[in-house]
Amino acid sequence: MPFAEKPLAATDPTTSRFRSFGYVQTPRTGRVLARVLAVLGGLVLLAGFLPWTQNIRSTGTLTTLRPQDRPQTVPSTIAGRIDRWRVREGQAVRKGDTLVTITEIKEKYFDPELLARTREQLEAKIASLQENRAKGEALSEQQNALRAGLQVSLDKARNKVSQTRLKVNSDEAELRAANNDFDIARQQLARQEELYRQGLKSLTELEQRRLKFQESTAKRQAVENKLGASRQELTNAQLELSSLAAEYQDKLAKSESERRSTTGYQFDTEGQIAKMRNELANLSIRAGYYQITAPQDGYVVRALKEGIGEMVKEGEAIVTVMPNAPALAAELYVQPMDIPLLRVGRQVRLQFDGWPALVFSGWPGTSFGTFGGIVSVIDNIDSQGQYRILVTPDPAQEPWPKPLRVGSGVYGWALLDDVPIWYELWRQVNGFPPNFVGNPNASAKDGKAKKADKAAKADSEEEEAK
Repeated sequence: MPFAEKPLAATDPTTSRFRSFGYVQTPRTGRVLARVLAVLGGLVLLAGFLPWTQNIRSTGTLTTLRPQDRPQTVPSTIAGRIDRWRVREGQAVRKGDTLVTITEIKEKYFDPELLARTREQLEAKIASLQENRAKGEALSEQQNALRAGLQVSLDKARNKVSQTRLKVNSDEAELRAANNDFDIARQQLARQEELYRQGLKSLTELEQRRLKFQESTAKRQAVENKLGASRQELTNAQLELSSLAAEYQDKLAKSESERRSTTGYQFDTEGQIAKMRNELANLSIRAGYYQITAPQDGYVVRALKEGIGEMVKEGEAIVTVMPNAPALAAELYVQPMDIPLLRVGRQVRLQFDGWPALVFSGWPGTSFGTFGGIVSVIDNIDSQGQYRILVTPDPAQEPWPKPLRVGSGVYGWALLDDVPIWYELWRQVNGFPPNFVGNPNASAKDGKAKKADKAAKADSEEEEAK
């Protein structure tokens, strides 16, 4: 066999004399290769038992944890015209610094002395209210005077009625006396006439008696007329007493009506004053809106309105301001199947765009250029099929780079349980999710609680035995 290799030297003396045994033995290179492959297989087998940190990978962007740290647009509270820009893009501003000055475009507010004139109107209205109040007080005093006058007039009228009644009584007594005199004079006249017929009295004496009778008759008639006049006077006094209350009541009603009208005008004036004060306060506040100021410390990012003289509407954004020194957070999106594996406080490793890094996701301790974080927020609802989580810097790890800006990309992976590499490869091949890891603190607490329960139970059993 001219093409056969040279037989190897036989090591066994019994087979050295057979030439064919030399051709069937394994070459030396094959044995070396087999040993190398065996060593490599052993190393791979051993490596399969090395620990591997399971993780959940996701991508996102940098944002802020607090809403007030995110970029915000500064709107114009009132409609106006841009009069002057006080800043430029990229300029640092402090809270309260003027960004833009606008002027008025509504004819209602064109008057430059509108505040002063409105204040004068308010002062005049207040003075009118004070005078009206004084008028109301005067009307109240007038009513008191009328009531006092009514009381005096009533007392006076009662006294007059009493006086007139006494006069009527006196005239009635005088009438009774006059009637008695009339009766006596009539009887005397009758006797005198009888005596004259008998011739015992003269005609002269009879005529004198008749004259006295006429005098008594006239006197009685005069007393009767006087009594009638007194009674009429008493009736008039009683009517005056009755009408006096109605007369004063009419005056009091007119005064009360005027006083209530004055009081109603006071209330109306007070309402107008309150309305004018509200208008004055609104004008004062509106005057402060001509200067659009920075809501907080930060940087002017972009001017949304350009030029001088451009009109702006109420609530229309003018500039965008980025707050200074925001509390950064990584906004990551994970699949719904991975949400049960996450919890607030879970550690996360982050890689930022533009920052050099060498990443070994399974061995976070050997990675270079990554930064630590913890899960602070997990959304309760999904966003387009994924759940959002917010990751903040881990205070126990290296701080995040200062040059980071909101909106830059970030790549992160949440650290889960440590498993062997072979198990991770088997899980990846079969498409199984990572192991669910509960709260280690909760398990420790549960263990302590169980131990405490056992100790309490043992103490109770000892007490019962005693």
